[in-house]
Amino acid sequence: MNFDTIGIVGGGAFGTALAETLCRAGRDVVLWARNAEVVNEIMTSRTNATYLPGVPLSASLRATTDIGAATSRSVVLLVTPVQQSRVVMAAMRPHLTAGTPMVLCSKGIEQASGKMLTDVLAEELPLATAAILSGPSFAHEVVRGLPVALTIATAEAALGERLSTAIGYRMFRLYWSDDLIGVQIGGAIKNVLAIAAGILDGKGLGASAHAALVTRGFVELRRFAEAQGARPDTLMGLSGLGDLLLTCGSPLSRNMSLGRALGQGTPLADILGTRKSVSEGVFTATAATDLAAKLGIEMPVSEAVAAIVTGRMTVDAAINGLLARPFKPET
Repeated sequence: MNFDTIGIVGGGAFGTALAETLCRAGRDVVLWARNAEVVNEIMTSRTNATYLPGVPLSASLRATTDIGAATSRSVVLLVTPVQQSRVVMAAMRPHLTAGTPMVLCSKGIEQASGKMLTDVLAEELPLATAAILSGPSFAHEVVRGLPVALTIATAEAALGERLSTAIGYRMFRLYWSDDLIGVQIGGAIKNVLAIAAGILDGKGLGASAHAALVTRGFVELRRFAEAQGARPDTLMGLSGLGDLLLTCGSPLSRNMSLGRALGQGTPLADILGTRKSVSEGVFTATAATDLAAKLGIEMPVSEAVAAIVTGRMTVDAAINGLLARPFKPET
């Protein structure tokens, strides 16, 4: 199969940014969005003001509300929120050709089932070939054509190499891996840790505390991922440490900015009520810590975030609980 046509399912900020940057690179792209107003705006005004305000979009970008038009392409990038992905996959099923690479671009764990997106894909679209695209990337930088580097994970290295050629280009560099577990978990858990980093920032606890939290959080991420078969070198790469550093280091991160607002005392419901974009860490926190408990893995930072977002603990109580933990060897 020639990977010469690309479908992008999801018209939010990152889906639109991927579609735009690939159009600029000369790819044949169709973007599906659920919202007819978003599609109409893209096709008539060449903007997506809801998710990427102020960004002009290419004349070659085609947008549609027909999910079959995007699903029937030679490569499909799924960029819908994790908690909605199962429903969207079911809608794609009648239009999918067996063996089509399905590149999962969202980062998180399905809250209801505790499953990774590759597991959801295997249940809903078993004829698709799974791939993961993950790494340090903000939509507003991708859409501007600034250089980014990501990991693309596939079970077969040859497919990863072909997809990196089909999707990647000079400013959108892709490095392939066969560690689907590690790439997914790195992208999922860093969102939880970014909420924690934002809370510290919102509380004004300083750069030293931030560095300590990110470092200890990375220990949790590695412990959680390696218990499920991930390779340590994957977690040290773009989809692990790289993504963690970006997401925990910039208030432009949706998860970190949410954590900052929590740290400043804004109730979670009020934060979520003003946002169009999804902060996946809110949902992943409980899914990941529930699974960690079953695996017997200690994740105190992630557990504190889960307790805060579920209302079981206040921000101050969670911070005090972490500071009261007994001293122990670092490794």
